Amino acid sequence: MNIIRLPGLIDIHVHLRDPGATHKEDFYSGTCAALAGGVTTVFDMPNKGYDVINQQELENKIGIATQKAVCDWGLYLGTDGENISNFENLADKVVGLKIYLTSTTGHVLLPEELLPQVFEKWPKTKVIVCHIEGEKTGLVLDLAAKYKNKIHVTHVSTKKQLEQIIDVKKNNLNITCDVTPHHLFLTQDDILGLKGFGMVKPPLSTKSDTDFLWGHLKEIDCIVTDHAPHTMEEKISDNPPTGLPGLETMLPLLLTTYHQGILGIEDIIRLTNTNPQKIFGYKQDDGSYVEVDMDEEWMVKNEDLKTKCGWSQFNGWKMKGRVRRVFIRGTKAFEDGKILVDQGFGKNIVK
Repeated sequence: MNIIRLPGLIDIHVHLRDPGATHKEDFYSGTCAALAGGVTTVFDMPNKGYDVINQQELENKIGIATQKAVCDWGLYLGTDGENISNFENLADKVVGLKIYLTSTTGHVLLPEELLPQVFEKWPKTKVIVCHIEGEKTGLVLDLAAKYKNKIHVTHVSTKKQLEQIIDVKKNNLNITCDVTPHHLFLTQDDILGLKGFGMVKPPLSTKSDTDFLWGHLKEIDCIVTDHAPHTMEEKISDNPPTGLPGLETMLPLLLTTYHQGILGIEDIIRLTNTNPQKIFGYKQDDGSYVEVDMDEEWMVKNEDLKTKCGWSQFNGWKMKGRVRRVFIRGTKAFEDGKILVDQGFGKNIVK
């Protein structure tokens, strides 16, 4: 046994499906999955069919998370362009704004022509997280240069998109980006075997794209799960929804790459703890940390997962390095598969 201590992981991109689709996940099951994966803080997205775009919806969701969460958390505000006048009243209650310029789960799609107004009205001290694909990447990056917002491009998946971001970063703009484990460890060649369990937005990319992401990981600021669970029944249907779970497998995957000589421990900390704090201006409590057994070898099994959806695209994968204990604000919250804190233990990081 070789136990080491790591800062608690901060996952700035999850979809806990609560409220609106709690048969897939809720704030309790999702944050239990977070603890099992060594994640001590999650930032939850605003699109679930129940879209968080006004004060009533936001306060309702804050109440639900306050009652259920077992790890620390923050929430995003969404926008369809009709709530721009309310930004000033809502911005201080959330970790950031999420904009969708590409259709995905939920209905928070921002008309492209309203993007300049969003950039102008959203506080410059708060992050705008962007779901963008294809040619819309250039549009967002051009507007970021004009309006000087804090822009974070999430789930970068292609060589072309990352090249665009690397290029504009040279201009000292406040632009950051992240990548998901499924876009690092899977390619479109895996879809044949995974079928619906490989359907995600952005879609899995080519091996050349994935190789480029790995080769330029120093240019990427964070790794996020984009934890987006759906039921097995939905995923095996003729029209499977897009989205994959990931909270319980991100850290084990990264620890396995450490043993393979691909990533160093300092890389893992930078990508899952240090940079998320820097980007969002968040100081995590020093008492929030993870103890992992670096030498334990084990296999991901669907039946062992805490996520309510009960499956992983990495089912059957062999891992080296396992979460043993998780502490949040000095309290032991998880040990050897068991949740040790009550619902509501998690705190909203937005004061």
